[in-house]
Amino acid sequence: MSDQAADAKLELKQASKEVKESENVAEKYSAMTVSKNSEMNMGELSSSFSAVPTHKPVKKQIQFVEEKQEFNKFPTKTGRRSLSRSISQSSTDSYSSAASYTDSSDDETSPRDRTQVNSKGSSDFCVKSIKQAEFGRREIEIAEQDMSALISLRKRAQSEKPLAGAKIVGCTHITAQTAVLIETLTALGAQCRWTACNIYSTQNEVAAALSEAGVAVFAWKGESEDDFWWCIDRCVNTEGWQPNMILDDGGDLTHWMYKKYPNVFKKIRGIVEESVTGVHRLYQLSKAGKLCVPAMNVNDSVTKQKFDNLYCCRESILDGLKRTTDVMFGGKQVVVCGYGEVGKGCCAALKALGAIVYVTEIDPICALQACMDGFRVVKLNEVIRQVDVIITCTGNKNVVTRDQLDRMKNASIVCNMGHSNTEIDVASLRTPELTWERVRSQVDHVIWPDGKRIILLAEGRLLNLSCSTVPTFVLSITATTQALALIELYNAPEGRYKQDVYLLPKKMDEYVASLHLATFEAHLTELTDEQAKYLGLNKNGPFKPNYYRY
Repeated sequence: MSDQAADAKLELKQASKEVKESENVAEKYSAMTVSKNSEMNMGELSSSFSAVPTHKPVKKQIQFVEEKQEFNKFPTKTGRRSLSRSISQSSTDSYSSAASYTDSSDDETSPRDRTQVNSKGSSDFCVKSIKQAEFGRREIEIAEQDMSALISLRKRAQSEKPLAGAKIVGCTHITAQTAVLIETLTALGAQCRWTACNIYSTQNEVAAALSEAGVAVFAWKGESEDDFWWCIDRCVNTEGWQPNMILDDGGDLTHWMYKKYPNVFKKIRGIVEESVTGVHRLYQLSKAGKLCVPAMNVNDSVTKQKFDNLYCCRESILDGLKRTTDVMFGGKQVVVCGYGEVGKGCCAALKALGAIVYVTEIDPICALQACMDGFRVVKLNEVIRQVDVIITCTGNKNVVTRDQLDRMKNASIVCNMGHSNTEIDVASLRTPELTWERVRSQVDHVIWPDGKRIILLAEGRLLNLSCSTVPTFVLSITATTQALALIELYNAPEGRYKQDVYLLPKKMDEYVASLHLATFEAHLTELTDEQAKYLGLNKNGPFKPNYYRY
């Protein structure tokens, strides 16, 4: 027994020694790790179109800002600065909407209250911080790599300067991809002034890079409503410069000029509009006999409808939802309001991830398409209590009402993929009995008195460009279409286009598509003379009549 006790005592002593040694090793390794880490540094536009117009990067630590904000009413003019400041800071400190790495030192004041100067001595711009120009330039260079067709158009037409004398005022999303378009227009001879069509979609660093390059940009991420209209006015109303072309996305710029500067509006040579909402407004003006300039409806061109609206939204809807909510879609019940090209893209993506998808529609043709694609077509009130996610993409107003929002279940997600923020009745949610809680950039919890909450994304504004990004290649297609439409309207002989809304000529649609085929190393089959004669076609196109539905 005494030998066993001695053995046990010895084993205990050895075990104690091993534990002590392991602690010393761990302590030593920890010290080595700290020491090692402390030394590390963070450290050929063809003539037929103009003649026949038919150093080392600085790594910054990401700061996570904990904030809780309540929004019970729309911001007043006096509250503009504080709201703009809070939204902008949360937008840039969190990884969302193109990961804008913003210098937070300038966040304390609104860009409207500061005078900034670029390296050329110009102060004709208003952006978040001109200091971000270098980073923005790198973003633009990255985008150019996947926009080879637009760059090809730039190189082919640059010597001809088809836009020489054009003064283009633009209102679009200001991203790296639209920057490539803007710089293409300037390379083709145009002078440009630009503002944003969405208060949340601007990439601050890209706006800075454009301003540094000499483009008058008035936009920053997180503008208030007052800021939004101020920026549009600064683009239009400037001494010694009068626009003669408009590139619009949503119709706000066109509406502002028509209402506030009618004499300037009458001198416009052409409008190019790319959204459903903006095109609808143009047709309303035309029907009322108030449209005094020709306009090009780019939204209903094939290359815009099929690629930007369908294929782009098929990918970007998931990106926006995942970045903001981290939601898993398998088994989730989702209702998509509207089965146009955007709705089709959203439904296809959600179905592929295992979601149970419902569709609401007013058009029997679109509804039948949804049924044939395997979706159940319902009225929103039939499923409002059971769905987990509502996505609007109709271009209409009050698609989701307060009464319906009241009946949604807890933790439901509500978002919009249409251009305008009118689809979800967000204004009805800004009442004293509801609490707004900002949980992350572009994500608000709207809380009812009983504790129920819904997750509202981007305050009902366009989800993909407010909360994430969209595929560069698809934007190259849309941007090339817009550039050709501007060239067509600006160079068209007097009388070709009257004061009405026109579709892009089919030949141009086909040309835009052909420019992008090289990316896929695609090779088109050519018609023989006999085949072309049999079909009654020109061997070089157009290959389809205007009434053809792709």
